[in-house]
Formats: sequence, structure tokens, C-alpha cells
Amino acid sequence: MSNHFLDTKIEFLKGVGPKRAEFLRKELGITNYRQLLLYYPFRYIDKSQLFRIADINSEEIHIQLRGKIVELRTLGEKRGKRLVATLKDDSGEIELVWFKGVKWLASSILIGKEYVVYGKPSKFSNRYNIAHPDLDEVDSSLIANKVTLEAVYPSTELLTKLNLNSKGIHKIQQNLVVQLGGKIQETLPFSILEELKLISKEKAVVNAHAPENEHLLQKARYRLKFEELFYLQLNLLRQKVIKAEKIKGQVFNRVGPNFNTFYSEHLPFELTGAQKRVLKEIRDDVGYGNHMNRLLQGDVGSGKTIVALMSILIALDNGFQACLMAPTEILANQHFEGIVDLLKGMNLNVQLLTGSVKTAKRREIHEQLENGELDILIGTHALIEDKVKFQKLGFVVIDEQHRFGVQQRSKLWRKGTKSPSLGGAILPPHILVMTATPIPRTLAMTFYGDLDVSVIDELPPGRKEIKTIHRFDASRLKIFGFIEEEIKKGRQIYLVYPLIQESETMDYKDLMDGYDSIERRFPKPTYQISIVHGQMKAADKEFEMQRFVKGETQIMVATTVIEVGVNVPNASVMIIESAERFGLSQLHQLRGRVGRGAEQSFCILMTGNKLSADSKLRMETMVKTNDGFELSEVDLKLRGPGDLQGTQQSGLLNLNIADLVKDGQILQYARDIAKEVLKEDPNLEMEKNHRLVTCLNQLFGSKINWGRIS
Repeated sequence: MSNHFLDTKIEFLKGVGPKRAEFLRKELGITNYRQLLLYYPFRYIDKSQLFRIADINSEEIHIQLRGKIVELRTLGEKRGKRLVATLKDDSGEIELVWFKGVKWLASSILIGKEYVVYGKPSKFSNRYNIAHPDLDEVDSSLIANKVTLEAVYPSTELLTKLNLNSKGIHKIQQNLVVQLGGKIQETLPFSILEELKLISKEKAVVNAHAPENEHLLQKARYRLKFEELFYLQLNLLRQKVIKAEKIKGQVFNRVGPNFNTFYSEHLPFELTGAQKRVLKEIRDDVGYGNHMNRLLQGDVGSGKTIVALMSILIALDNGFQACLMAPTEILANQHFEGIVDLLKGMNLNVQLLTGSVKTAKRREIHEQLENGELDILIGTHALIEDKVKFQKLGFVVIDEQHRFGVQQRSKLWRKGTKSPSLGGAILPPHILVMTATPIPRTLAMTFYGDLDVSVIDELPPGRKEIKTIHRFDASRLKIFGFIEEEIKKGRQIYLVYPLIQESETMDYKDLMDGYDSIERRFPKPTYQISIVHGQMKAADKEFEMQRFVKGETQIMVATTVIEVGVNVPNASVMIIESAERFGLSQLHQLRGRVGRGAEQSFCILMTGNKLSADSKLRMETMVKTNDGFELSEVDLKLRGPGDLQGTQQSGLLNLNIADLVKDGQILQYARDIAKEVLKEDPNLEMEKNHRLVTCLNQLFGSKINWGRIS
């Protein structure tokens, strides 16, 4: 859509004018004809059928009538004022009633004139009437124009006040559509149109707003959805191609003593098939001089860290250093302790760098990094400070990457190493991004389309599945009894309260009330209880966490600060209070805090008795499955893609007509076609692909955005 007509300012369209144009810009971001055409309907009303008044027999459906207005009366006073019109056809009469806009309607409806009426009948004193029906003069009705499906558009409160409700928007769209003949250029190559039997761009746009019939409407929507998803995927995959060509990586061509010693003498358990597959994918990436940019997805406890560590050991075997960055000190500490433990006796120098590390120790770490004595550095944001300089950084692992901004990640990228064979150019380290929040396939293909994705989709052997139970508040005493039995067996318990920023005082009160009732039921000195919440000082939090980790306390009462990172194999019960206030991915993350030892673990979801349909579905899904990918699909359906990814990603998803939840198949198809195009013509230089380059530049700008490093 790239001609001057479509760039015409919206105020010049019949029925708009300066005032409405200003509100369309403010409310919907629509400033010209092109943007108005991209504002697609979200559903359609079938107006193909006419009813006779005598045949009305239900209050269930909307109906369409055609007849003359034979009487018009204004009844009642002030707030009770209403307009009543009598509509007559050859079979009988029916009353039409309006409670709003009475004065304006009374002056615009003409007695004796024929109208087409659309609305939902209701019964009053054994007679049908229709409240607030749509009323069209016969010659301007859809039927007269041989259009039988009316588009319904989303609107806003402010626009409705300017008569730009769905009907008003529909009217101005129709004023534009009639002018379109030959003004919309084709945006897909002829070869793709031919192969997929797609209708033209113009025909698709016209039929999306003014469908000739159901068949053409389906073809139009498919064509427009395909195009939107196709260009999104083509852009991502093209970036990947350019990146692979332009950005070289260090070659790790040997698997040496570090990897082999660890594999044969230190591996705590046999690797799963999924772990072996992912390791092979990583080895293939780093072995050939391409730069690796890989997302490693795996459920809580699936063994991502072992895979990351073994990849780090390959870097060490090739003479490089490696680092692992985590979002919190607790998590960085945990990785450090876990990795030091796994590498015990291997003579490797592993250090921890966080905000809490004292100045003298920092200085020592900086020196060891620069002179190459330090092999693996684990830490938080402290790793990206300018003072932190590596002698030869070759491999970076980023844990829970959605907690880091793009700029922070790119700072690590710039700490790469010079390559003598490439004239001293700095080669970025290979990057492995780990996430424990499984992302639905459709989202992964969109948000991370320029990353290679690896998935660990099986749990290590010996892991017992966590039993999840949903209980209402009335069962609290029974739950207390169950806690007591588990503590007698020597186990530990988490009790988690929700934390919603807007109401911290209320949440704090809930937490303290819960703590008091637990303390009454489990009194000292028989029982010891830890408490952790957001209003505590970091040192106090750490002290309480450590008491629980060491087993000095049996119960941990906490807000969601424990969502990421506490590993206590002896904790076997997770009780989540007001579970209906959590999203599915949060519930799943919390559940993953237990089940880390060999004992049977439990997750108990406590809720009030009144649950919304969504909350009910969340509880049922949690009880039914432990599979994070299945949960993420349900979460996507419930919450939509924007919410799932946090604000930084949502800019990617300004989709006008496609829907990642419902159109997963079209997305897969669009991606496959985009792959075929790039396989044949990686740089889009062939004549038949010129249209693609033009459209890509219009949609995404001619500059490739290198900011999205991982």
C-alpha cells in the first residue's frame, strides 16, 4: 500500500472532518487512509435474511425486518423519557423503543417511510418489541447494496460520543472502500500468490471491510493474516541470515580434558536424551566459526545448568574464558555453589562477582580475569561493568534472560576477544540464553525468530512428579494437619502469599495474618518459622533464607521473592495462598521450588470459594499437568501474547489482523514459505523478490536492528 492516495489525511474523508480526525488520531493512532484500512473488524453480523414480524418467535437471536414507520411517540419525563415507533409490514406490527438520543431520533425518523431494522426482540406483556435497534433507510441498507455481512469494529468511549461507535466507523470505512478501485498495490510476489491461490491485496482489503459473501470474507482474512505473519517471519529470518554472514564466532574445534574428565568422573547422573540432543546442537554451532545465539528452553528442574556447564567446559578446552550472568544475587550464589560443587577436584578457577563482593576481592577477580588465571566468572549485573575485562571471553550464559534489558546483554557481547585470523577484529562470545518459563511455539517463533531454539523436554531420571491439589479455604485445618505430618517426616514447607504492587500494604497484612495463624498452630520451640517479604532489608532476607536452606526452620512464609532460585531439596510441600491471584506461569514457577529431592512432593493451591471462569481453568490446568509447555499454551489463550512477554517485547506484536493464539498454523506456514524464499535467494536479489524488499523496508525500516542481540 504505497501510493499517495493512501497517505491522504483522514480529515479529508467524507464523514470525518477535523474534530473527528483529531480523536481518531488520539484514540486509535489513525491519521491517514492507509491506517484506517488497517483497522480491521473483529467480527461480522449476518444481515442476509429478512424476517416477517408475524414470524418472530424467540428472544435468542438478532433479526432483521423491513417495514414502514406508521407511528412515532415520545413518552415519559426526564430520565424515563423514551421514543416509541411502530413498524408495520404485510404480516403485522412491532414496537421499536429508544431510551437514548430521543430528541435527535424523533426529528430524524420519518413517518410513512420504509426502513430496514436490525436488533434483538424481547417480550413484554406477551408482545415482542425491539429496544435500540439499528435503523437504516432502505436504499442505503446493506441489503440494497447487496452486502449481507456487516463488519463490527472496536471503538472507545470518547469516539462513541462523536458517533464513531462501531456503526460510525463502519460508515466511514465504507466511504473509503468505494474509492479504492485500483489504488492498492500488490504486496506479495506473483509466485507466492499463485502457489497459495491467494486473492489480490485490494480484493482482500475490500472484502475484509465490505464482504461480498462468507466465502470471500474467509479468503480475504486468510490472505491478510498470512501476509502479516509472513513479513514478520521473513524479517526475523533475514536478520538471522545477515547475522550469520556478517558476524563470525570463535571456532571451538576440540573437545578436550575438561569436558571429558567432567563427563566421565563428575557427572552426577546419566544425561537425558534431550540433554544430549541440545549439547550436540551447541557443539555443532560453536565448531564451525559461526556465531552462536541460542535460546535454551526447559522446564524447572530439567537440567539446563548441566548443559550450560558442559558447554562452558568446551570453551575452556579451546583456551577461552566463560561467564554466567543471573538476575539476582540469590540465583548467582546458587549457581556458584552448584557449579563449584560439580567441578570439585578439577583444578578450575571459578569466582563469584555480585554487588556484595568486597573491594579487595573484586580487585583480585579483575586481575585474574585480565591475566587469564580465572576460568569461569559467575555473577549478576556486576559482570557488565566497564571495569570487568576478560583476557579471552568466548562463551556467555545468561539465565532468565527476560529480566535483563537488551543494552545490558549487548555490554557482555562487546567484551569479546580479538581474532588474529580476522585481522584483529573483535569476535563476540557465543551466547546461550536459558529460560525456565516455557514459551509457546507460536511465541518462540515470533519473539525469538532470530535465535535458534533448543528445548529440553524431559526431566532427569529419579525425579518424582509433583502432586498438585486444589483446596478451598474451608479445608485449612486439614491442610495444617498434613503440614504437621510432613514436618514429622523431617520435611520442610513453603507457604507463599501473593504480592501485587498496587496493594503492598494489603498484601503485607495478608502475609502477617498468615504468619500469625501459622505461629499459633506451630508454636516455638517445637517449630521454627522463617519469614521473607519485599519490605525486609536484603541482609535480613538472606539470613532467613539461609536458616531455611540449612534446615534450622521447618516452614518458610514468604511473598513471591522465592519464585526464582531457592533450591532446598528437603522442602517437599508448596502451599500457595490466594492461588487465584497468580498467573499460570507464576504458579508453575512456584511449584518448581519443591520436588528437588527424591521424596514425593506436593503443591497445594488454596483459593476462596468464588472463582471466575479463568481462575477455575487455571486451577484445573495446574492439577491436570506438570508440563510447562502445555501450561504456557493455556496461559497464552487466557492472557494473550502481550502480557506474557512483558513490555519490552510487546512492540514486536503490533499485529493488525493476525492472532498468535488462533493463527498458529498460518504462522507455521508463513515461516516455512519465508524459509523457502531465503533458501533460494538469501539476499533477496532476484527480480521476482524486489517486491519483498520494498515491503520489508516499508514495514521495518531499511536498517536492520542489531540491538536485539539475544
